[in-house]
Amino acid sequence: MKIICVGLNYAQHIGEMSWQRPDEPVIFLKPDSAILRVNNPFFIPDFTQHVDYETEIIVRICRLGKCIDRKFAHRYYDQIGIGIDFTARDVQSKMKAAGLPWELSKAFDNSAAVSEFIPKEEFVDVQNIDFHLDINGQLRQSGNTRDMIFSIDEIISFVSQYFTLKIGDIIFTGTPVGVGKVNINDRLEAYIGTRKMMDFHIK
Repeated sequence: MKIICVGLNYAQHIGEMSWQRPDEPVIFLKPDSAILRVNNPFFIPDFTQHVDYETEIIVRICRLGKCIDRKFAHRYYDQIGIGIDFTARDVQSKMKAAGLPWELSKAFDNSAAVSEFIPKEEFVDVQNIDFHLDINGQLRQSGNTRDMIFSIDEIISFVSQYFTLKIGDIIFTGTPVGVGKVNINDRLEAYIGTRKMMDFHIK
């Protein structure tokens, strides 16, 4: 399986990061070794002094697909969850300044925290899902999928032009405004609506 991530998919987040609004989805990948299973602690790696959280709605691919038309994209995912894309921001800044790829800052071990999944049928509208992250009991980040620049179906259609989607692949759909640094002993609690999906600590 592979982890496909979308960057710069919420306008306010683009503003806080001082980037330009993209004309098409910005895509990067994480290997399966990046997955941090439900509620396992996240250990800050030795190679970074600044790790940011990026809370995102994630979807699980349920069938093999290539060059998927947008109108059929809804058939290719069956479950919704929440994830945290951990980013070694200092490493990313160094890579960006040198014009180099970001993988060292984005794809390292345990950099993709993944919740349990909820059947898609439980949502009235997947483009109207509230989600948020509390750190140490305080709200730090919140969003709604209606604010995505590129919808879930658009992302699936776009990505499938380049990569064959396989059963079990996970797509991180982008993070809203409010990203920030994690610190040792922080407690992270991630929610879809009022339903707690993850509860773990930073070590």
